[in-house]
Amino acid sequence: MDANNRPTKDVKDQSGRINLELFNDTVPKTSKNFKMLCTGEAGFGYKGSKFHRVIPQFMLQGGDFTRGNGTGGKPAPFSSHLNSDKFPDENFKLKHEEPGYLSMANAGQHTNGSQFFITTARTDWLNGKHVVFGKVRDQESMRVVKAIEATGSSSGKVQYANPPTIVDCGLLDS
Repeated sequence: MDANNRPTKDVKDQSGRINLELFNDTVPKTSKNFKMLCTGEAGFGYKGSKFHRVIPQFMLQGGDFTRGNGTGGKPAPFSSHLNSDKFPDENFKLKHEEPGYLSMANAGQHTNGSQFFITTARTDWLNGKHVVFGKVRDQESMRVVKAIEATGSSSGKVQYANPPTIVDCGLLDS
């Protein structure tokens, strides 16, 4: 990113943190799944995984910690989807109204696992198809999202030898 927050052609190693606010009251099961995968409480999770699909003016997709290419991942094991690799859509009360929303990536109705995406533009055509369960919490976090967005392409292929990686993750005290 340049001094005016615009993507540049120059890609360099960077680091930063994306703070996310989860909508626990509206989508408690989906939020719990994400939290468990962030903390590693499930015995597996997001730490060390990559953003494998990045499309500018659309979204960053991550959460495939089993295959790393968008065909894997699995939910945290808790009551509603114990011993399953998918779990149902919780609800569609929240909408993709602006950049910065956190949603479950899926392969159709009721196929949620661990993959998620963060929008980088308004994506209202996804309403009713993907469960929104959080939002980028602050401007510094959105700068990191925009920096990751700059590594993508229209096909979703990351144009960088070292793809954006979730080096560490967990919960912050509120």
